[in-house]
Amino acid sequence: MLNLKFIQDNPELVVEKLKRKNFDASEIVSTIIDLYAQKNKLQGEADEAKAEMNKISKEIGLLFREGKAEEANAAKARTSEIKENIKQFDTDFAAIEEKVTNLLILLPNLPHDSVPSGKGEQDNEVVKSHGDIPVLHENAMPHWELATKYNLIDFELGVKITGAGFPVYRGKGAQLQRALINFFLAEASKAGYEEIQPPLAVNEASGFGTGQLPDKEGQMYHVTEDNLYLIPTAEVPVTNIYRDVILDAKDLPYKNTAYSACFRREAGSYGKDVRGLNRLHQFDKVEIVQIAHPEKSYETLDEMVTYVEGLVKKLGLPYRILRLCGGDASFASALTYDFEVYSTAQEKWLEVSSVSNFESFQANRLKLRFREEGVKKPQIAHTLNGSALALPRIVAALLENNQTPEGIKIPEALVPYTGFDIIN
Repeated sequence: MLNLKFIQDNPELVVEKLKRKNFDASEIVSTIIDLYAQKNKLQGEADEAKAEMNKISKEIGLLFREGKAEEANAAKARTSEIKENIKQFDTDFAAIEEKVTNLLILLPNLPHDSVPSGKGEQDNEVVKSHGDIPVLHENAMPHWELATKYNLIDFELGVKITGAGFPVYRGKGAQLQRALINFFLAEASKAGYEEIQPPLAVNEASGFGTGQLPDKEGQMYHVTEDNLYLIPTAEVPVTNIYRDVILDAKDLPYKNTAYSACFRREAGSYGKDVRGLNRLHQFDKVEIVQIAHPEKSYETLDEMVTYVEGLVKKLGLPYRILRLCGGDASFASALTYDFEVYSTAQEKWLEVSSVSNFESFQANRLKLRFREEGVKKPQIAHTLNGSALALPRIVAALLENNQTPEGIKIPEALVPYTGFDIIN
């Protein structure tokens, strides 16, 4: 959530910056400023009323002592009237605060100055490419055909049990999934991330804290009886560990990693992009989260991007890193880098990770603060997170890019985790 004082002090800047996210904030910002002008006016009237009540209260005793009972009683009646007015002021203040909050949560995060303008993924900026595109043998297959050939993933059985987008992994397919999860967690642990095993369902407060609610409720599975939401990513429960806490500045950054199943309705998805593992309703992912000092959060972002890049390199996949344009960046992000790996049989790039700095946007919602030595008032922290990595498209690329006439080769870094070096 954007800082209210910043909006009041910089309304034109806020409107101009949000244009880069293709969001017209002019009416919302104008309304917020008008509401606070009303509140300030009411505050002035309330202060005058309290001053008058204090003055009259002091006079009442004196009037009684002087035998001026009628005047004293009239003064008492006036204080009762003022008290009622003050109660009304409090009611009006609360109503204005509620209106302002309801407007504030509609505003996306401001994009970082380096975020390019653009309307969608076609306008994202490629900042780095690495690796050669493999040349496959003549009868190469897409991953969904390989999964059937080698009995790795049963998409139809998933449809029978649950529905489309809920595949069943079996045999070496299930082992490959587990190997990737263990590999990613082990690498995160070596990089200093504390492992968390989070709940797979969160309450509304948690969804609000990280910006999924009220922005993305249509994409989340809602357990209506208990008003819980299945998590779209481990970012949500892990970041909410720090909701309503004050950290010590000397302990920053806090680094966590978590494996979880992720659930996304993916409403509106259709066509060839949903074939096989390209787009699922349930999938596995290892997430990394950092809580950082505001002065160091972009240094932390670069560190996280480098870390994710190292994972993709160890898997031997050709990749590229994109800086997302304003129109493709998420509601809560200030700056996001996407990683894409090349799926050779499909001849397309597949997104496998997003690494984002949310600056103070989530922390404002979470009331996540830190205390610096010698500074009396706690400060708002910065939050960052990244996929490290999401499994489905990694698996798709691994199967497709490493297929040979003899079978599917396993990257050397994964062999200690799979226990086999080829699927045949």
